[in-house]
Amino acid sequence: MMTSGGRYMKGFGLASMVGVALLTLAACGGSSEEPDILAPVEGFTAFVQLTSPDFENGSQIPTVFTCDGDDRSPALAWESIPTGTQSLALVMEDPDAPGGTWTHWVAYGLSAESSGLAEATTDGMLEGENDFGRTGYGGPCPPTGSDHRYFFRLYALDSAVDLGPGVTKSELFEAINGHVLGVGQIMVTYAR
Repeated sequence: MMTSGGRYMKGFGLASMVGVALLTLAACGGSSEEPDILAPVEGFTAFVQLTSPDFENGSQIPTVFTCDGDDRSPALAWESIPTGTQSLALVMEDPDAPGGTWTHWVAYGLSAESSGLAEATTDGMLEGENDFGRTGYGGPCPPTGSDHRYFFRLYALDSAVDLGPGVTKSELFEAINGHVLGVGQIMVTYAR
């Protein structure tokens, strides 16, 4: 289940600041122009630190990870996975797309013991369908003359995801609703 609202924030390095921000979002609903980090989260209790060796939070994503480059997925790293996590899921979205939020990547079935993903890997996970109509990663590809934001969100889950490959973001969110123990986020931009 998706709702609008929310704000981006660094990979949750400052838990107290993030906690205040998330409580504010839950109370106020946030801006309709940004994805809701809480969707599909109900009652999560931990913050996962999500980073990338390829870019900093808030920076422009390198061209190699876009449709203007090799269109390959970036490396990601995570820490502070909560106790009881059984699997991880990952979603990448662009809330600035002209027709509404565009899904670039849906991945799930990641091991709870993992600490990240290598660049351009598909090992150790299942991938869902993106809004390009393909399974797997589809890099940033905004219209010429526009600057878009891209949110990577990692969900720590208390169970395995019982889904085959190729599901949509909505199907993933339905399956993980009520099973999220922790969440992390990193945001990048891209302009053409």
